[in-house]
Amino acid sequence: MTALIATIDAFNRVMGRLVAWCALAMLLFQAAAVVLRYVFSYGLIAFQEAVVYCHAALFLLGAAYILQLNDHIRVDVIYDRLGMRARRLIDVIALALFVLPVAAVIAWTGFPYVLRAWASLEGARQPGGLPAVFLLKSCILVFAVSLALQGLAILLRVVAGAPLESWHQPARRIRLPGRPDRR
Repeated sequence: MTALIATIDAFNRVMGRLVAWCALAMLLFQAAAVVLRYVFSYGLIAFQEAVVYCHAALFLLGAAYILQLNDHIRVDVIYDRLGMRARRLIDVIALALFVLPVAAVIAWTGFPYVLRAWASLEGARQPGGLPAVFLLKSCILVFAVSLALQGLAILLRVVAGAPLESWHQPARRIRLPGRPDRR
């Protein structure tokens, strides 16, 4: 079981670190598109679509890594104030009732959508666009599978009784300007 968890973690870590480069690519494509349009009066649809592709890849392919790092947004008020047993219970419930079922629904409903895109090798609707819409849509399935696997890895750790500190980072506190820190 620990080998499975380590493999899932390693896969999502590599994927997350690779896809982080999409942020730089997105910036470069956007900057190039702006310079081409406003300096040279020349627009490239492919560059504009590349920004969208990079943005989608950044979020879809990096989501499992963010879950692994516990850098996702938590909407709870009391989690940090609870003991370890209560945190484990909340994590098990959240993973089992929300993360895994939502990932399964996304995979289930996304599969025919992606299959149709691959069957026709769907490309851009606009002339000059990127001819790889089918690849972009494939990110939906990779998102669902990688998120489900990472949720499963975390769930297995929690149920096996691994110390929460070994995988659970405390939530980062954000200090708002002009407001005192309430610790």
